[in-house]
Amino acid sequence: MSDPPAPNDQATADAFARSWNHLPHQPVYSPEQHADWMAPLTARDLEGKTVLELGCGNGSLLYYTGTWRPRLLVGVDLGDSVRSAEAVMAQGSFRDWRIVKADLIEFSDGPFDVVYCIGVLHHLQEPERGLDAVLRNVKPGGAFHCWVYAKEGNQAVRTLVEPLRHVVSRWPWPLVKYGVATPLAVPFFLYAKALGRLQHLPGVARLPLSAYCRWIARREFAFFRHVAFDQLVTPQTTFFARQTIEHWLASRPQVVPGSTYLLFRNGNSWKFGGRVAGG
Repeated sequence: MSDPPAPNDQATADAFARSWNHLPHQPVYSPEQHADWMAPLTARDLEGKTVLELGCGNGSLLYYTGTWRPRLLVGVDLGDSVRSAEAVMAQGSFRDWRIVKADLIEFSDGPFDVVYCIGVLHHLQEPERGLDAVLRNVKPGGAFHCWVYAKEGNQAVRTLVEPLRHVVSRWPWPLVKYGVATPLAVPFFLYAKALGRLQHLPGVARLPLSAYCRWIARREFAFFRHVAFDQLVTPQTTFFARQTIEHWLASRPQVVPGSTYLLFRNGNSWKFGGRVAGG
């Protein structure tokens, strides 16, 4: 029996490409943010290895992965953001990279020593097929690493932002970015900065999105607007409960059971990964 056709995630890829392609050709994130997203993987785990990023956007994470000195680095994205990714990667000193425009659901190459997928599975129509693509591209004995939005800790976003996203994601991107995301980023910015300054006071840790806001409080207003726009521009978002991720990991026979990890990040997202059998 042939595999079912890949879901059409083109609309989501196009939405993010409109976001990425109107930013300067430089990484949006910082080295510290990259290391935080990638942990528990470190530079030692990637040095001299073949590495694949599925859903590379404008190459902001890929750029810093290159500073970890892999032997080969490949980024895949379905959208026209691959143009921005190539421009961003060209700014760095790492040269053994290539960018591929393809649907990650169907992509098969390598296989690679390490495959990671950061902030992408939760925007796919069929996230489990995205995870299967991650695993398919890992060589036996290799490692995989993913990051997704959590259902836990995101009540405010799910209650306030999600209904708005369902409406404005259909609007022209300049209107969403400057007419909706920019004004909404102002109270978000002020709230996060206040929590960052008051984080040692009793009760602050119990406020909505406290851990996440204290993490993002180190960034400038433009990054807050980028995050708000990122939340609103996409036509597809899913939030995953812990038991869903646990089921994903336990139900795939190619994943080595004792190798897996599931980490709650900033009180509102999950990092998970492990190793593929063999090797």
